[in-house]
Amino acid sequence: MREDLESLITRYTMFSSLGPLSRLLMFSAILALVAGCGGGGSGNSSPPPSNGGGTTPPTDPKPDFTEVDETFQTFIDDSIVFDGISYVVVDATGTLHTATFGDHTADTVVMLASTSKVPAVMTLMALEEDSDSSFSMSQPIGEVLPFNGVYADRTPAQLVSNTSGIPGLRQLGLYGPHLCQFSFEESIDFEACGQIMLSVPLPDSHDAGTIFDYGGSQWQLAGVTAAVSANATWNQLVDQYLVTPCELEVFTFGNMWENLFLWDGTPDSLLGQSNPNIEGGAITTLADYAKLLQTHLNGGYCGETQILSEAALTEMRADRGGVVAEDPVPYGMGWWIDTDNPGVYDDPGAFGSVSFLDIERGFGGYVAIDDYTGIDADAPARLVRRDIIPLLQSAFDAVAE
Repeated sequence: MREDLESLITRYTMFSSLGPLSRLLMFSAILALVAGCGGGGSGNSSPPPSNGGGTTPPTDPKPDFTEVDETFQTFIDDSIVFDGISYVVVDATGTLHTATFGDHTADTVVMLASTSKVPAVMTLMALEEDSDSSFSMSQPIGEVLPFNGVYADRTPAQLVSNTSGIPGLRQLGLYGPHLCQFSFEESIDFEACGQIMLSVPLPDSHDAGTIFDYGGSQWQLAGVTAAVSANATWNQLVDQYLVTPCELEVFTFGNMWENLFLWDGTPDSLLGQSNPNIEGGAITTLADYAKLLQTHLNGGYCGETQILSEAALTEMRADRGGVVAEDPVPYGMGWWIDTDNPGVYDDPGAFGSVSFLDIERGFGGYVAIDDYTGIDADAPARLVRRDIIPLLQSAFDAVAE
């Protein structure tokens, strides 16, 4: 029998009364999430369009990534924080270039932090496009969840565009029982924590669609709603819509925010898979994230399976955060929108990972870094936005001339 709300709140309020050291570890880790991030499927198994005919087309010249490699090497050589970095560049046809530096290898597994957001939205969109599913990104979550609350009128699309009016991570100090979303304790129930977040109002809440406020409870509520709608766990949905069709070797969601130092770089050390953190809990390798990124450039295909429609991919990039009345920030669903560099979108994480797309030039990239101290959390995103993307654009422009 489902616990009543009062007992749930009492049970989970322990997270707002943790000891000083535990609270410091948790808040430092989660606040780094903010610092580092500023700024099945449709069931279609038809393969992506081919060149047709039986002749082999002439090989196009490949971009020269030498200057990009040198820039990453210099970054690692000069850094006193980061010991390794790796990156991959993809286009619609597959992987174009991979390079590793420092202590990274092609098999290095990293925690993604907020770079989890794009794959999380991909999972939601794939569930919506599944003909056997009733889940909708535009349906109020109170019509799906078996409990009611003050945020019942919000939709998944509003939740994952940070426009739901539910206070984001900047209000973390006021989260109280909402902190259950950051726990890896097996006693914490994913759905019960969702009930708390839906039912317990946070200070400075706003009407949906009126303000941009990044991250936090709204993302967790989107994941809970999807899981309840599908009668599945969150990771079962991830497996169904991403891992299986894309043949990913390492990709799942956990929840290490209470103590990042328990992570040892192996999937076996990932905690919190029964209460996964939707906005920042995924782990993966370079090659596996590359497969997910490629789907955004080839019409939504993983191999011969279309996991997302072109319309869904376009919808993820549509500006929702920049059109609200208060604190507007150009943001789609999972993607930050670079208004100074048209056609460029990115998804940086607090631990150094960054994924990005240049839709106009038809390439994407993923950068993996694995520092969990938060000492210089925004340095990788600055590097990618300031140096790496422009260098890649120049490399692609050179072969297009």
